[in-house]
Formats: sequence, C-alpha cells, structure tokens
Amino acid sequence: MEHLETLSPYRRPDGYIPRVALVHDLCGYGKCSLGVAIPVLSAAGCDACPVPTSLFSAHTLFPTYYMYDTTPMLDGYLDAWQKEGVELDAVYSGFLGAPEQVASILRLYREHPSALRIVDPVMGDGGKRYPTYTEELCDEMRELVSGADLLTPNLTEGSILTGVPYEGQDVDDGYVQAMLDALLDLGAKTVVLKGIARGDGLIRNFIAAPGYEVSEVACELLPFMLHGTGDLYCSALLGAIMCGKSLLYAVEFASNLVRDAMVMTQSQPDYKMRGVSFETVLKEVVALVP
Repeated sequence: MEHLETLSPYRRPDGYIPRVALVHDLCGYGKCSLGVAIPVLSAAGCDACPVPTSLFSAHTLFPTYYMYDTTPMLDGYLDAWQKEGVELDAVYSGFLGAPEQVASILRLYREHPSALRIVDPVMGDGGKRYPTYTEELCDEMRELVSGADLLTPNLTEGSILTGVPYEGQDVDDGYVQAMLDALLDLGAKTVVLKGIARGDGLIRNFIAAPGYEVSEVACELLPFMLHGTGDLYCSALLGAIMCGKSLLYAVEFASNLVRDAMVMTQSQPDYKMRGVSFETVLKEVVALVP
C-alpha cells in the first residue's frame, strides 16, 4: 500500500488561478461559513465563487438571529453561471439549508465533471445533529458522499451518514477504522475523520483512501471550543490542496492553522461568541501559493 504523502488531489498549473464554487451559508456577524471560506481560499490564490445556501444575520450560537433560505433562487443563479460559461476547478459544499439544495450541488457536479468534489457535511456535533437537519436532509446528504473526492466529517456526522453508533470523541483505532471503512463504502474517494480526543492533550484526525495506508495527524488540543473552527479547518485544507500540496500535508497544515488561529482568538473581545479569528494567520495560507 502507498503512503498518503504521495497523494496530491490537484496539480496546479504555473501561474493559474483555480476557480472554486463555495456552496455554503453566509452569516453577517460571527466567524463561519462563507465569511471564512472566501478569505481563506482567496489567500490560497483561488477565485472564490460563492453559492449562498442561506443568509443569516449572525451564526446560530447567538440567541437571536434571522435566517433566509435561498433555495428558490439557486436554479436561476446557476442558470446564469451556465449561460456565462463559468468554469470550475472545484466544488466545495458545507452547511445546507434544505434538502432541495443537494440537487443544486449535483447539478454543479454534472456541469463540471472534472472539478474536485469536496464535501464538508456540516450536520451536527457532540452526538447530536443540528436542529435544521431533518431526516430528509440527512438522507439527501448521503447522495453527495458517493463520488466525493474528499469528505471531512466529524464523528457525529460520520455516525449520521453511516449508522455507526456515536460513542463520543474518545474512540480507539478499531472504531476509527470501522467508521472510515463505512464512509468509503458510501462512495467517498478519500475521507478525513476529524475530532478524536483521547484525553492526552491531543486532537487527532485520520485520513483514509483506497490503496493507501491510513494516516493519523495529531495536534495540540486547546482547552476551549470556538464557533467556525470546522469551516476554517476544511477551507485551509482545501486551500493547501489547491496549491498542489499532498493530502497528508494539507491535513497537517489545516490542523496547525486552526490551532494558531484559536490561540490568537483568545485576545479578542467577546471571542467565545464571535468565533475563531483567522485574519492574522492568513499569511500562512498565502505562503502556500506556488
């Protein structure tokens, strides 16, 4: 079996700026979703092309927020892209507001068959799915897993997708392997399983792809949580991939970038509500650009 250091999902031509469709929600206040993905992918030298799945006044950690479902506009939005001949090198999806939005992503897959497919299944955490995720939406999300070039679930999302029972974050290698196998069996080409914590001060992510050895990437586990770190992690991981880095390097880079951003965030006012402050670590992403 090969080592993941040899797996590079994207080869970037010299001087080329790749286009990435970002199918995520947009929050006016709070650090998450498109508010993270656009600057991170732009810092990675990509043309970040948003497809907003919902509009929020603020993220859902705030007790008061307004949500607008953009589903009715998506067909016309993508019709205009098609008429203009928009070309894409990657399709990166995150939080979805309605089951019908899966069809919009599948449309992008059909119209851009050579584009990388990155699915961050933002469905839940801590053993519970998010309130907006109905059974129907969870079922539709499984449609995106089949054929995904990269799938990045946490343990809760992996459980929802596969039916493997959620057993907390402190799980052994046997459980991790069973979860990875189940996710690959759903049709994902590569999987990064996030958030394994075994009480030793480390947070672990595991990477799997058929024909490659499973790799573990461990990073310092900080004693607090922040909103938006998952979006930052996946966006940084994709940014590194679009810069031509190996999948293993990209996972290591994203893990360290999130840690660095979380350390910086602690000095900001009201940081526990606002979410992860990534702005000062964007220079680390810029340094990846070939």
